[in-house]
Amino acid sequence: MPNNPLFYSVGDPTKSDNLRDQIQIALAIADPTMLKSLLTRGIPPISTDRHIGAISTELSVPTRDQQAADGVLHFESIRCVLANQPLEFQTTSGGWSQESRELARLTCHEAEMRTLVQHFPLAPIVSLLAEAGFCPRKIEEILYLPRDAWHKSWWYGIDSNGEFTLPFLRHIRTVRYADGTMTLQYKDFFGQEKPTCFTSQPEKVLLAIKSDSQGFGETLRQINYQREVLGIHPVVLICHRLSDLEAQGFINQGISIYPAVDLVLPTRSNCCHCGRRECPMNGLKDSTVVLCHGFLPEADYV
Repeated sequence: MPNNPLFYSVGDPTKSDNLRDQIQIALAIADPTMLKSLLTRGIPPISTDRHIGAISTELSVPTRDQQAADGVLHFESIRCVLANQPLEFQTTSGGWSQESRELARLTCHEAEMRTLVQHFPLAPIVSLLAEAGFCPRKIEEILYLPRDAWHKSWWYGIDSNGEFTLPFLRHIRTVRYADGTMTLQYKDFFGQEKPTCFTSQPEKVLLAIKSDSQGFGETLRQINYQREVLGIHPVVLICHRLSDLEAQGFINQGISIYPAVDLVLPTRSNCCHCGRRECPMNGLKDSTVVLCHGFLPEADYV
């Protein structure tokens, strides 16, 4: 919360009316690393970096009555990963019977066959398999399998602690067509939890920006309205000034709070004319600082 080092004032608090515009501009041009930080560095964090795939933002999202939410974060939540190497089983002097029992335990349940892509050209299928972690040699094996043959690979699903520890066996096959397109299908064999997707599933997070003039109740009412209209429950509230009670209140309502200072673009500055006396660069004529998040003109300092 407020005493957390992530949170400190952004610019002049008396000029925070344009904070929403500044943050939306920053979100519009942010790279994936910055966008991921919204999910991983909030309090509490919504996800971890290894669980986040492709990510993007949609800003000023229309709701009802000519209103709009500040933004929606779209990302791929990674739910399973390809094993770096085939699983190894302990064997006994009796041969492969112990290995057979272990294999049977890990693959005792069979999922339905799923179609990953249908009638797709070669290039996007190669890209999809590469993103899943297959090397070029394995991709070629999958694409040119004999008719009715399956490519087998070990994967790890996610456990209750968010770790990739649950092994399962995946069969993949290719159906080729005369027009050059292909269909990829897969079937999973698992021992504990059924894999929910090929690698990831789409998720949405509501983005809300709190100005200093907004009270706790007003902000929460706006968030809950947008949650209901857009059908999105996870929320990241971007702000730079909260009391301890406000912060705890938002967190208890399932809202992750995030420091605005990490998003607001720096402004042109001149250390000779900055009113922030606590800054070690304050008043230096030969300061090399040109852009600064905390620059406050001396005339505006209170």
